[in-house]
Amino acid sequence: MKVVLVAVPGSGKTTIMNYVRQKLPDVKIVNYGDVMLEISKKKFAIQHRDEMRKKIPIEEYRKIQEEAAEYIASLPGDVLIDTHASIKIGGGYYPGLPDRVVSKLKPDVILLVEYDPKDILERRKKDPDRFRDEESPEDIEMHQQANRYYAFAAANASESTVHVLSFRGKPQSRPYEHAEIAAEYIVSLFLKARQQKS
Repeated sequence: MKVVLVAVPGSGKTTIMNYVRQKLPDVKIVNYGDVMLEISKKKFAIQHRDEMRKKIPIEEYRKIQEEAAEYIASLPGDVLIDTHASIKIGGGYYPGLPDRVVSKLKPDVILLVEYDPKDILERRKKDPDRFRDEESPEDIEMHQQANRYYAFAAANASESTVHVLSFRGKPQSRPYEHAEIAAEYIVSLFLKARQQKS
């Protein structure tokens, strides 16, 4: 089974995946951007992920997306893929899972995780290693709406299901509670699929 996890940058997808790794260590966890970065380093001498969308011509960016999709699709077993439904480029939104990419990736589930924009901004402040553009809560909300549209379009192209896990208006009672809940949800998807196979 292949599950694609999408959320706006700074949502805590890495934390979610770390919890999944603890509970199901046999699931392969792949960061789509990291796969693209390795390809970009070889072809364009790109140093970090946030540079890709600014320095690589769009036609080349598309080729790198496809190459990454082919590699990830070839991985056997259960795979959890960390990526974006939409990417902010040049003041607009570019599909992170366009038809030509998602049809090669062939996910079973696209899981969209959403948060209150202010929670995203707080998380981003704690991640000084990334070079993100300054955004307002309204910018983040618009990006989350774009993600919904793109996620459903990608599901249509790949004939997969979309699950929406929303933490809007749900404050955490302890640190990382949202990440733990999201991880449990993902684990349940894999376990259910395994039961259906057996």
